Amino acid sequence: MTLRLLALSGDGIGPEIMDATLDVLHAACAATGTPVQVDAAEIGFAALRARGTTIPDDVIARARACDGVILGPVSHNAYPPISEGGLNPSGVLRKRLELFANIRPARSHPAVPTPTGHAVDMVVVRENLEGFYADRNMESGPAEFMPVPGVALSMRRITTANSRAIAEAGYALARRRGGARVAVIHKANVLRLSDGVFLDAVRDVARAYPDCETEELLIDAAAALFVRDPTRFDVVIATNMYGDILSDLASELAGGLGLAASLNHGHDHAVAQAQHGSAPDLAGQGVANPGSLVGSVAMLLDHLGHGDASALITSALGAALADPATRTADLGGTASTRIMTQAITTHIQREAE
Repeated sequence: MTLRLLALSGDGIGPEIMDATLDVLHAACAATGTPVQVDAAEIGFAALRARGTTIPDDVIARARACDGVILGPVSHNAYPPISEGGLNPSGVLRKRLELFANIRPARSHPAVPTPTGHAVDMVVVRENLEGFYADRNMESGPAEFMPVPGVALSMRRITTANSRAIAEAGYALARRRGGARVAVIHKANVLRLSDGVFLDAVRDVARAYPDCETEELLIDAAAALFVRDPTRFDVVIATNMYGDILSDLASELAGGLGLAASLNHGHDHAVAQAQHGSAPDLAGQGVANPGSLVGSVAMLLDHLGHGDASALITSALGAALADPATRTADLGGTASTRIMTQAITTHIQREAE
């Protein structure tokens, strides 16, 4: 059966790293005999100019109908107000496709220096549909509002259902990774009700995983321990904002956001997405690092049951990173986007022979 994917390039360096990622995807699928069809649609500024919105409804329908989505970075902070079509495509897809889990691995590579000198191999499992994020935690109406000038209020939604869902995803992942160590991140000493709901749900799920060692940490203590000794962490489960912050920290500790892959998934849909932004200052120069989106596609393939193609991409990316001549400047190398991409696809072809 043909694998059907939808590519949404996004803004800034998005089109460049999407082209690179699709080259890698097609090479891996050809090497493993995986039939794949990739369609494309416009989002971001291109869609806004052409259709008056950064993510048209028919694009969402196409995302829902395919097996998986490859989402490039978007410049949502530069978009006009929502009333003028400036929706955040990432937030819209997460909400409309019910992508409750954001899986963000942080894994260092021997050839890429880390800030602390520690090797890093952890995964932040981030709840994706609620918390303080205004575009995700209300059915209608904003979660942020200003009742009088100079006073801004924000509401946070935490539910037992979504907390259980992210806990199930995290513990199942910990068991698959074999480390069976889970850190649960919270601030229940202050946010007693909302983080209390989260903790109660996670503790209930944890009882079904007696083989997993569970540690509960305050968000501030966790951040300090990430820096002091990231090797103590394996799987980290967190609510939306905590997971967002800690995953960026983990990725920097592992060598930088340029290698920070991520997968958004629900029960029925999945979206591969680079962790980093659209870097408009680098757009069109041919120097963007495609590693994050390439790694994200490997995660998507694995999630969709194509483990051979996923493993081939992961191995080839690692081989390209080993040589400064085939990794980009942000990783201490000298390669252009094209040269790094060619190195990855060449390694795929060699490994498949």
